Amino acid sequence: MKPARTALSLVLALQLAACGGGGGSSSGPPTGGVTPTPTPTTAACSLRARQDFADQVLNEWYLFPDLLATANPASFTNLDDYLDARVAPARAAGRDRFFTFSTSIAEENALINSGSSAGFGIRLSYDTTNRRLFVVEAYEGANGLAAGLDRGTEITAIGTSATTLVSVSSLFASGGAQAVADALGPSTAGLTRVLRFVQPGGAVQERSVTKTDFALDPISDRYGALILNDGGKRVGYINLRTFIISDAANQLRTAFGQFAAQGVTELIIDLRYNGGGLVSVADTFGDLMGAGRVGQVWSREELRPSKASENSTRQFRTEANAITPTKVAVITTGSSASASELVANSLIPYVGNNLALVGANSFGKPVGQFGFDLASCDLRVRAVAFRTVNANGQGDYYTGLASVMPNTCRAGDDIGFPLGDPREASIAAALNFLGGRGCTAISGSRTANTVAGPTQSDSKFAGADLPEREPLQPRRPGPAQHELPGLF
Repeated sequence: MKPARTALSLVLALQLAACGGGGGSSSGPPTGGVTPTPTPTTAACSLRARQDFADQVLNEWYLFPDLLATANPASFTNLDDYLDARVAPARAAGRDRFFTFSTSIAEENALINSGSSAGFGIRLSYDTTNRRLFVVEAYEGANGLAAGLDRGTEITAIGTSATTLVSVSSLFASGGAQAVADALGPSTAGLTRVLRFVQPGGAVQERSVTKTDFALDPISDRYGALILNDGGKRVGYINLRTFIISDAANQLRTAFGQFAAQGVTELIIDLRYNGGGLVSVADTFGDLMGAGRVGQVWSREELRPSKASENSTRQFRTEANAITPTKVAVITTGSSASASELVANSLIPYVGNNLALVGANSFGKPVGQFGFDLASCDLRVRAVAFRTVNANGQGDYYTGLASVMPNTCRAGDDIGFPLGDPREASIAAALNFLGGRGCTAISGSRTANTVAGPTQSDSKFAGADLPEREPLQPRRPGPAQHELPGLF
């Protein structure tokens, strides 16, 4: 059986679910128009057959062949647990933190091509100390935002009806984050939950909200692309929610067209919740910052020695709306991974000391996955198969980008202000860096950095005691939740 490997130029992002945070990347849709069929109940798609397929993939392609363990297939009742056991040594070494997994070909392709998912259309994180649940982002056109759930809203109770409401604190106490995720239910259109929540202004609401299909717009129409005025200087601000949607490339082109028309040369790239996505989109992002650099190296992909013939180099290509940034601040948190980190790392050789990482350290995933398809079983095995490096050969930032970036500026994620607002802590710190006003460095370790900027006095979340928050994730997230941590 020869696995069908997906296109080398595409990479998706994975959010670590089992341990409550992190990120990763994986390859995109298969070439050749493969149409998966429902999984047969025959022996051809039995658990053992799927385990054997996964073994073939890992033994031939896995980036760290010396970090594969043997495992008895008969000891496992599902494929993902078996994969976890096989790559356990790489996970212990910090090289594969649940980046290798299995998924549905049909569901993943639908996510990429349709750009939609089912849910409330909100992204959630929780205070890991006080066990409080907050909305950090809301999608336009979805029922969550229409019901009043927007950034800074705290959800305090969840139920299937008004009479079955259970407090979020009780759910955390009884079963941790998984109990809260379970209470919110699966990503199924038509599913309804009653939510009690407190809006940023203090108003307490109780609403019945139904999950529907909604567009995962990569760049928000509200705050996705803005030109900020910093003392008379134009600064381009772009917030990319995800690289996973193929239309993200065109939306980036439109945004950079605005920047080019306004003569913008300084940028804030906000990737604070972006777990990654299509490498092709990351490449377009680079091209749009590559005016005058066409033909120079943007990034390289390197496979295990036995697959070195598959190594590839991506050079800057011509883009009509490209600019040449002179100074760049990239906003990240521990949820920023994979393609997000690729963009920041690939800028180092070209922006140098005029480049800074702002906010908190990124997740630390300088490796990517290819997808290997068993189409007759609707099975895609995503296996870590390559590492990415920049034009200077820099990579291996497994502890996060703070270890390799020329400058870092520590700041909190202040959900008391909208994204795109210059008063928000991380954006304020980014503007300070761009304006030469200094900042406090981020620790090189993957710890929370929660120092708020000096302009945060109007926010109820302001201050040096901003809590550490993690995206709310079920243990086994669906395709959209893999790519957009905290999505419900």
